[in-house]
Amino acid sequence: MSENSPSVFFVFPGQGAQYRGIGSDLAGEFEVARRTYEEASDILGYDMARLSFEDPEDQVNLTRFTQPVLVTHHMACLRVYRELAGDAAAQPTVAGGHSLGEYSALVEAGALSFADALRLVSRRGELMGEFGEGEMQALTVDLETARQLADKYYCAVAGINLPDQTVVGGAAADLDAMAAEMAETMPKKKAIRLKTEGAFHTYYMVEAARRFREELAQVDFGEPKIGVLSNYTGGFHEADVDSIRARLFLQLFHPVNWVGCMQSALDRGVTHIFEFGGGIGSGETPAEKRANLESMLKKFTRRADLKPEYLAAINLATLRAAAGQAE
Repeated sequence: MSENSPSVFFVFPGQGAQYRGIGSDLAGEFEVARRTYEEASDILGYDMARLSFEDPEDQVNLTRFTQPVLVTHHMACLRVYRELAGDAAAQPTVAGGHSLGEYSALVEAGALSFADALRLVSRRGELMGEFGEGEMQALTVDLETARQLADKYYCAVAGINLPDQTVVGGAAADLDAMAAEMAETMPKKKAIRLKTEGAFHTYYMVEAARRFREELAQVDFGEPKIGVLSNYTGGFHEADVDSIRARLFLQLFHPVNWVGCMQSALDRGVTHIFEFGGGIGSGETPAEKRANLESMLKKFTRRADLKPEYLAAINLATLRAAAGQAE
């Protein structure tokens, strides 16, 4: 990484970026990736490699497994990147993640161990799946419009992804009624139902959050060594570990302020963005996947005066490319 462009943002995607076969390409070629999956298996007590690479019981999309699967892949990609790039590897000044990805950002910042992050997200996923209710819907409208619709139909804003893309959560019938009104009054706008096990980041998650607070209290957090973005505030976590715990608790039943996070990163003068882990798209192999957050990041930065360079680091090809550009 050039000395003239030292401000780097490492970002990690959340749920929706998982798929059968995730990480299999990395483990096939890199010992550091295989060790990462072995470490995760030892921590959680089940075969993380088999679950991620083969998914024989169709569990990767269950929230209790999705979350540790993704955190493991985040770390495997990050470790492979550093092995490939060597001394030329980019060093982040800012780390952030969308929803679940915030835990990987805290690991990268030295505020949380990989082992504790896996235990936390495993329990987090169990609670969200067990106690969560409702569904989620992405709307191509601004926050204020989405909030008015959500209030009318007993729903709640769950995520602010872009200035014109807001996610809401609620009961299926309420989301259907909302979509019907949009089709009648805003025919050019879209309401897209998402595949989740509940209305994450809304009041439907309060019971899961209440129980998760006990888990957070048992984990030792440290002071972040770099800036880590908080989904709850849209700004940076404070050094105080009790504040970090509180914001992770509140994150479960408040909207993911991704617009705020991206703006906060740009305000730090970020010049390069690396996205580690996950993958989306209809292809079945890691090589056919594209990065989950790339579109949102690029759309947002196009609106800004500062336009950072974006690099995906999610499979063998993109990791090699990212490492090459870091030289």
